[in-house]
Amino acid sequence: MGSLLDQAVLAHIGASATPRTELVTRRDIRKYAVATGQRLRRFIDGDVAPPLFHIALFWDVVELGELLPDGLSVDPLLPEFPLKRAMAGGWNIDYHRPIVPGDELVMTRTLSDIYEKSGSRGPLIFYELTREVHTRSGEPVLSEKITRILR
Repeated sequence: MGSLLDQAVLAHIGASATPRTELVTRRDIRKYAVATGQRLRRFIDGDVAPPLFHIALFWDVVELGELLPDGLSVDPLLPEFPLKRAMAGGWNIDYHRPIVPGDELVMTRTLSDIYEKSGSRGPLIFYELTREVHTRSGEPVLSEKITRILR
């Protein structure tokens, strides 16, 4: 099998997006807690953010017509891949400390790897994104690695 990944695609490995900064509010934590059915009072009261709160915090806000069929916005960090059907491949999050109201968080994203494998139904492309979230003063909050599979 010939490789689907040419040097133009592989050259994107190591590319990083412009860091994003977001202010965490008690109201945002409370809204997220209610929307996700949290039961612990510390989440409902907005004293501390529930797990996965950070994901939507850093999403682009775009018009509905700008969303892809999967509901996400176009990611300028990614190259044009020869395979288009995306699937979740894995997610690993290491929390270093809780997210609390008043935190000014800075998130950096890097396309850390792109590779190809042969699956039972044909070729697969894997890509990995790493995200690091720190406070404005540099205190680590969380690290994560997301793997997506294209077929």
